[in-house]
Amino acid sequence: MQAEIITIGDEILIGQIVDTNSAFIGKILNSIGVSVYQITSIQDDKEHILKALAEAEANADIIIVTGGLGPTKDDITKHTICTYFNDHLVRNQAVTENIERLWRDYVKQPLQQVNLDQALIPSQAQALMNTVGSAPGMWIEKNNKVFISLPGVPYEMRLLMENEVIPKLKTKYKRPYILHKTVITYGVGESLLAEKISVWESNLPEYIKLAYLPNFGKVRLRLSAIGINNDLITQTVNAEIQKLLPLISEEFVGIEEEDGDLELVIAKRLVKSGKTLALAESCTGGKMAELFTASAGASAFFKGGLVTYATQSKIDILGVPEALIEAHSVVSAEVAESMAKKARILYKSDYAISTTGNAGPLKGDSGAEVGTVFIAFASENKVVSQKLQLGSNRERVLNKAVNKALELLKKEI
Repeated sequence: MQAEIITIGDEILIGQIVDTNSAFIGKILNSIGVSVYQITSIQDDKEHILKALAEAEANADIIIVTGGLGPTKDDITKHTICTYFNDHLVRNQAVTENIERLWRDYVKQPLQQVNLDQALIPSQAQALMNTVGSAPGMWIEKNNKVFISLPGVPYEMRLLMENEVIPKLKTKYKRPYILHKTVITYGVGESLLAEKISVWESNLPEYIKLAYLPNFGKVRLRLSAIGINNDLITQTVNAEIQKLLPLISEEFVGIEEEDGDLELVIAKRLVKSGKTLALAESCTGGKMAELFTASAGASAFFKGGLVTYATQSKIDILGVPEALIEAHSVVSAEVAESMAKKARILYKSDYAISTTGNAGPLKGDSGAEVGTVFIAFASENKVVSQKLQLGSNRERVLNKAVNKALELLKKEI
């Protein structure tokens, strides 16, 4: 069962917006056993849309189009679909009533004809009711293939996929079972990891595929399997993971969507133990605090953090002794350790972690080479620090510094 996703919009192609719709659609289709064959982004252009529809029809069983359904003249998807199916637009009464309800209850402005005309859909299409917007989704069947057109507005698209499209696809098609399990590792590169698990990988059953997904400081190992017998696939994949874990015991962090990324693993451990955390960030600029507060419930363990970016703020706000900075430089183990100790005391937390470094491109207040970072951990009875040399690319230095700080924190707690 194959699907193709077509996203329409010049704003995607020029980088003005990021195409998050395809990621959502691909994930939710996969969850019901539909594989995505291809994702295509095209201009708001009639000939491009017609060409993309024809190619998608040749490739896939399900074609999902997003975008181009607005009320303005540059939104041409409905008219182009009519051309493709040799069809014409008709007014859908249920959609008209939905638009009138939205304007009456929420918009509270005069209803324009251009808005009412959103209820015009191809005569061959079934309307997919958009309860939060004026543009309906559309479902057209041709030669046992399904063409689905959805608004490009992400929250409207998501609601239509969840409430209209997925239930209809489940009813129409008998689908296989697709399972993905992702093992998260930290602290070792892709090549070394592949070498450690090469024998295990070579002995995987043919219907289980392994993908390496590297990022700053971590590599995710995704096992994917497809088949009819749900129980057999699940049991086999889980059994293979149990064979894998002893081989990567030092690098293993968790299973994605069970334990989550490293910051989620740390958060769960802190909550379970009833311990709290504070942060003192310099070069990382609040990136660690952002990670910990991205998920609900962070207040159960996260006391707070300071971004003392300038040298003087480390002295004035954190209370790092000026003499210490003068003696050892602001980028030093001594200053990182002092920052962690001061943050723990300031926030009355069980643990604290700090970062100070030179991410470049200039050396700043310190004479340390670009890419030099110190991280430190402090508890009531222990203070430890690490020196890192992370290269010259600023973005890479910052992301690796965050990952190394999280690794240190996980190790110590």
